[in-house]
Amino acid sequence: MEERGLSIRLACEAFGLSQSGYRYEPKLDGENTKIADWLIRLTDNHRNWGFGLCFLFLRNVRGYGWNHKRVYRIYCQLELNLRIKPKKRMVREKPQPLAVPEALNQVWSMDFMHDQLGDGRTFRLFNVIDDFNREALGIEVDFSLPSERVIRSLDQIIAWRGQPAVLRCDNGPEYISATLREWATRRSIRIDYIQPGKPQQNAYVERFNRRCATSG
Repeated sequence: MEERGLSIRLACEAFGLSQSGYRYEPKLDGENTKIADWLIRLTDNHRNWGFGLCFLFLRNVRGYGWNHKRVYRIYCQLELNLRIKPKKRMVREKPQPLAVPEALNQVWSMDFMHDQLGDGRTFRLFNVIDDFNREALGIEVDFSLPSERVIRSLDQIIAWRGQPAVLRCDNGPEYISATLREWATRRSIRIDYIQPGKPQQNAYVERFNRRCATSG
């Protein structure tokens, strides 16, 4: 236009531009500053809010008609989309120490193992050891080992070994059943249940299980 003295219409036609695009003036920076101030305030006061909640608040609560693409562009320019959420730290209970027995038949540990046959069928192993000398007292194997089979296996071990004072086990359904607890009460045997999710509290039999699986 300056060099050839053309009008806006002819210059736009020559370069394939629309006159409205040529005449467009960007929105005032003051409005963008206002959007940025709102976004900073909202994310400071509500640290768990993302862009979606901020935009809905500005649109539905404050009544601003700003386009979401424009608001999101400013949101990214402020690098609010790169905020790192703090990790929630779980409060872990202090595990109870593993008791060390001083004689035979003070504490027995029992636990289940699982394995699979070549045809896909799953079977279970019920292992019992004496915590004092880590002696394997019994290994019961079957496709199903309910609490009645657990009691039968323990009775067979007691018949030749003697009775333990304490049985240590996890919180499996066979161990917390009323049948097993009633049996233990009749025999004056205390059952010590480990804390949920703390297999290290049953470390003696867990170690035996690993050696048993390796040798198998």
